[in-house]
Amino acid sequence: MKNKQTIRDIADKLQLSITTVSLVLNGKARENRISQEVIDRVLKFVKEVDYRPNHFARSLRNGKSKIIAFMAEDISNPFFSGIARLIEDGANNSGYKIVYCSTENNAEKTRELIRTFRDRRVDAYIITPTEGIEKEVEGLVNNGIPVMLFDRYFTGLSTGYVVIDNEDSTYNAIQHLVGQGYQRIGFVTLDSRQTQMSGRYSGYARAMEVHDLPEYVLRIPYGCSEQQIEHAIVGFLSENEDIDSLFFSSNYLGVSGLKAIRQKGLSIPGDIGVVAFDDSEVFRMYTPAITTVTQPMEEISTCLVDSILEQLVQKDGPGEIRGKEIELSARLVVRGSSAGKQK
Repeated sequence: MKNKQTIRDIADKLQLSITTVSLVLNGKARENRISQEVIDRVLKFVKEVDYRPNHFARSLRNGKSKIIAFMAEDISNPFFSGIARLIEDGANNSGYKIVYCSTENNAEKTRELIRTFRDRRVDAYIITPTEGIEKEVEGLVNNGIPVMLFDRYFTGLSTGYVVIDNEDSTYNAIQHLVGQGYQRIGFVTLDSRQTQMSGRYSGYARAMEVHDLPEYVLRIPYGCSEQQIEHAIVGFLSENEDIDSLFFSSNYLGVSGLKAIRQKGLSIPGDIGVVAFDDSEVFRMYTPAITTVTQPMEEISTCLVDSILEQLVQKDGPGEIRGKEIELSARLVVRGSSAGKQK
């Protein structure tokens, strides 16, 4: 008996009321004094017929889907996938499910995903926003839908967010390189105006100014392949042979950078020091291990889930929904890649 069953079908088969079956399936049998014998009959039957509730229909009735959309730039990136896994645990503990997607930092794709999720009546959104979707995010907020941005945010747009102090974190990393004797420090980043990349560049520029050192900056367009990034970094090093260290503003730029350094035949840390933003298994396993600016993923995830759940509670009550604006500190994990120049 595997045909799709409705609550009405189940009630008819068991000669019970639709209300009774619904209360059992929604875990409210005890409080409504339904006998254990009836509970057992319903649960046994739904298991036999492989009953699956129509969550969309339920959301139309009560206005809640119990689903949170997690929209990351690239869900395969170790940083974003790590955050997603931790968020899933926190949301599940509160009865919510997470649906994941990658925006690929593409504004049109992001808009289409938001439209799709709104059609599906998703309850809340956790987004790493791409440039150009300010109106869509503002529309969610204005319609009373809980939203939290993370990794970056829109200045001038009143939304909750969780970010890192990118400027100070990068400044401290550059200070570390200078303290290890590096003087010609290159900065490899994305050609982006997003707040996280702007903050990281500001930290680099401030440190170079403090020490009266020249800037060497390579900006790589978003969407380049690993091979294109590697080729660009090889060219950057060839054009600036006096560079003695590199700071990579993201983990995937760092991975391609290591390939470029190897292609150039340079040794780490003797010929060139390396620091990357965001840790990964590749950096931990590399020889020598790579110094990284490590973001507190557990703290980020906890802040995102707690703020979204608070907004969902606010949504059910009077008053305006307001997300928290949270800035956390990152930690410099010093490893062998920045041990100092050859004497």
